[in-house]
Amino acid sequence: MKIGVNILNFGPGTDPGALRSWAQTVEGLGFDLLMVSDHIAVTPDVAERYPEPFYEPFTTLSWLAGITTRVGLGTTVLVAPYRHPLLTARMALNLDLLSGGRLVLGVGVGWARQEFAALGVPYERRGRDTDDHLRAVRAAWADMAAPGRRGVPVWVGGNSDAGLRRAVRLGDAWHPLRGTMPWLTSAATGLREYADAHDLPVPAFAPRIVLRPTARPVDGAERLAGEGTLDQIMDDLDRLRRLGAETVVLDPYAGDPQETHHPQDAWQALATVAAHLARPSTPTEQT
Repeated sequence: MKIGVNILNFGPGTDPGALRSWAQTVEGLGFDLLMVSDHIAVTPDVAERYPEPFYEPFTTLSWLAGITTRVGLGTTVLVAPYRHPLLTARMALNLDLLSGGRLVLGVGVGWARQEFAALGVPYERRGRDTDDHLRAVRAAWADMAAPGRRGVPVWVGGNSDAGLRRAVRLGDAWHPLRGTMPWLTSAATGLREYADAHDLPVPAFAPRIVLRPTARPVDGAERLAGEGTLDQIMDDLDRLRRLGAETVVLDPYAGDPQETHHPQDAWQALATVAAHLARPSTPTEQT
């Protein structure tokens, strides 16, 4: 199972130097994938959670591709209705080619009503527009295949039933975000059942979970996967592996934009997880 990291491409403490350090830290610790978020118009509803500066994902990943060599690059998630599908198809394919085939295109329908309005995109059509967008992107890649170019892996985000169905019909992987372990367990089963019921291939399972280490165990039904002691976090990762997850993306952002001023806390948490992942397992742990 591959392990990725959602790095912070927004907030008052984020600048080119911080982005460079994020990328070098993630790659240096041996993680498989670094991913960034997407907003274009930082309207008040967006700014409350993800304030300026907000670095556009394709631009940011193109720059990070040039200062890394191995780590995969991705979006978690690109808001599909915000861009023309031919632009998405071209930018994604170009970035994949320039980075040596390292791109994963995570997409979603979006949630920020004010941002949709600022861009002149109908909020109420975002689900249907995302479906149309993905079909158009794949068609464009098929047209570009003649000179030997291939498409890019598409991860479909969204925790709803609609997101799951969209992943089966139009994605290479389903990319649910920040769930509890009981919900993720049920969701992985539901993914297989929906695909089997419609005689479609089961997409890969690639959840994004929080990375929120604590000194004491976190109990209760509302505990998110990736929250708690190191033992709880590692157990969550192992359970996700046994559920069939091909990739798990760790998200160290706890929701306070001031965190972007001191990313060292997140880097330390990532280093602790990386060290534990690198430790040889005992026979008991292998069973």
